[in-house]
Amino acid sequence: MSREPDPIAGTSASRRVRFAIHRIIFEADTPAGKAFDVTLISLIIASVIAVLLESVASIRAEWGPWLRAAEWAFTGFFTIEYALRLLSVREPLRYAFSFYGLVDLLAVLPTYLSGLIPGGQSLIVIRALRLLRVFRVFKLGSFLTEQNTLVIALRSSGRKVGIFLSTILILVLILGAAMYLIEGEEAGFTSIPRSIYWAIVTVTTVGYGDITPQSVPGQFLAAIAMVMGYAIIAVPTGIVTAELVQGAQAVTTRTCPSCLTEGHQWSARFCRDCAAPLRDTRGEDPADLDTR
Repeated sequence: MSREPDPIAGTSASRRVRFAIHRIIFEADTPAGKAFDVTLISLIIASVIAVLLESVASIRAEWGPWLRAAEWAFTGFFTIEYALRLLSVREPLRYAFSFYGLVDLLAVLPTYLSGLIPGGQSLIVIRALRLLRVFRVFKLGSFLTEQNTLVIALRSSGRKVGIFLSTILILVLILGAAMYLIEGEEAGFTSIPRSIYWAIVTVTTVGYGDITPQSVPGQFLAAIAMVMGYAIIAVPTGIVTAELVQGAQAVTTRTCPSCLTEGHQWSARFCRDCAAPLRDTRGEDPADLDTR
């Protein structure tokens, strides 16, 4: 008597395959994951170089067909990789509309659209954005840790920096209105918005010099704005630095299959952002472990 296949076992096997693919593609804590990322980054660099070379007329005249063939080969690989990324996550649409998901999609679309939009293949250089994944490959070199520390510091200081920027906007508005009243249209301050432009250029110490005050009161106000500009530069730096000194946290490339949040500790069983169950360190889905 033949035995029917167990649908639960089949589902469990497919989950293990999916999460094995997820671990290789999204994480760099295993030899296979590192090898995949190194290969991916090498192909990204090669494809960008091919696009740059094709833009040179002399090279395009001699090697054009070969470069176009190489580009289609690169696009084929990236298309398969994009499909595998969608397949290996629990919520494909969430990944598709994430930052990296959109970048991965835009990395393959220009080649397919090049037949409809002349010169559209030049947009393929957007693949260079995918080199941001290089931080995951060199995790042992602390690049990922430093990146994660900087991101956390920027997020923590976001409200303080926002208040600081609001204060600066009010300041340049006051300086611009005051300079418009002092100098007027004769000196080039033809409107308050143009005077605000001068105030922004002056406070940020850029100093284009296309508009300059002519009167003594105007020059005195400009001197105050320039001195204030040097003092103001140190404020956001101090805010972010105060968050950085709290220290870096050791992170991994362990990624949540649902929301794609990176950096979970090895002992974590649930995502710190969406609370979805994480695979264990052997690359298995907790949902499979519960059915055993």
